[in-house]
Amino acid sequence: MSELSQLSPQPLWDFFAKICSIPHPSYHEEALASYIVDWAKEQQFWCERDATGNILIRKPATAGMENRKPVALQAHLDMVPQKNNATEHDFARDPIQPWVDGEWLKARGTTLGADNGIGMASALAVLADKTVEHGPLEVLLTMTEEAGMEGAFGLQPNWLQADILINTDSEEEGEVYMGCAGGIDFLSELPINRSAIPAEYLTLNINLKGLRGGHSGADIHLGLGNATKLLARFFAESRGKFDLHLIDFKGGNLRNAIPREASAVVAIAPEQEATLQQALQEYLSILQNEVAPKDKNITLNAQSTSHSGPALTTESFDRFINLLNVTPNGVIRNSDVAPGVVETSLNIGIVTLEEDQAKIYCLIRSLIDSGKEYVVSMLHSLGALAGAKTEASGSYPGWQPDANSAIMALTREIYLDLFGKKPNIQVIHAGLECGLFREPYPHLDMVSIGPTITGPHSPDEQVHIGSVALYWQLLTALLKAVPTK
Repeated sequence: MSELSQLSPQPLWDFFAKICSIPHPSYHEEALASYIVDWAKEQQFWCERDATGNILIRKPATAGMENRKPVALQAHLDMVPQKNNATEHDFARDPIQPWVDGEWLKARGTTLGADNGIGMASALAVLADKTVEHGPLEVLLTMTEEAGMEGAFGLQPNWLQADILINTDSEEEGEVYMGCAGGIDFLSELPINRSAIPAEYLTLNINLKGLRGGHSGADIHLGLGNATKLLARFFAESRGKFDLHLIDFKGGNLRNAIPREASAVVAIAPEQEATLQQALQEYLSILQNEVAPKDKNITLNAQSTSHSGPALTTESFDRFINLLNVTPNGVIRNSDVAPGVVETSLNIGIVTLEEDQAKIYCLIRSLIDSGKEYVVSMLHSLGALAGAKTEASGSYPGWQPDANSAIMALTREIYLDLFGKKPNIQVIHAGLECGLFREPYPHLDMVSIGPTITGPHSPDEQVHIGSVALYWQLLTALLKAVPTK
């Protein structure tokens, strides 16, 4: 943490260091929320929480700026908990360990939580820094964004006083976001039957590891490997070559993160083990040729295990692997309205085998409602063919771009004045909470900005230190320039 105290702007990095020291994965944000509320009250700011747990803090305007339009700075409290397999870390108990690597800040073996910890730290720093000039100011910190935007869904109406909302959850300095994708969760539950495996069969644990993973929205266009899909493909292509029995299968642990690892426990006749090992190495060579430019550290191996228990019947094995293999993943369609932006995608985020059913969890994103509906329809049809029970839930709206947004135009003007170049005005394929804020607060004029963060939702997450300083310059200049009512 001492490294962070040497960075600039210091108030922001001091708050980020504190945020890293308090565990705050989704559904475990209460300790961090309590710290922030206590701090706000110590500073004698008006502070309140709604029934969902969202925090709202108010700070009076700088003297002489009382007639400016009121602004809300918004961030979410939770972070995505992802770690490398070899890293010992309990996200509900252990602090994040950030470290400086040249121009970047990273974490040791885990997600960093720069998404959205830097935005949260910047909002708190604005509250604390008496040199930042602004009109009437609110800071809104929402609960459990990463696991379903629960805070935004439950945001109390008639609570915010702001006319303008600045979302701090973007991840590319130099880009100003004026719209985002909506999303919907999808679950397929496939009934399975099991039977005993021959007593003399060996059990092996097959592990596919080393993929980059990443954000299922912001990184979906990169064509990164999805570990569950890649392992399912191996079984689909090799089923006829071995007398293979599937005991267990699992991949991924978050619906909004591209799975980095997948594993399966199989039983096989001893005389076929060497052939299976050879087939795995041949398949690894294929994957290295296909995905190595982006997933350079991919590994695939099988090791003996003492795992015991019944395996899927041949019919259940075939239906499960065929369903997983045929389920689409990645970009479905690019946008015609916003060139270079993904319109519709889906991510197979979590796959598990239980005693009597397989579960496949997907997250569908789209800039347009009909795009979500199309993919939902496709997955319902696949489920019907496979005999799976399917359910779509948790739909949230996108943020429709407003070409006449005054705060977007002001942000573009301020950026040009500060840095001598125009920012890119973008629509992001990731889900931001702005779309949900529109229902209780239809009058809000919104924009989203942030520093450069790469690898969010994976242990490769890092934030560019210099971009945080540029983001801070833009944010504080924008607050100073907000017009009168």
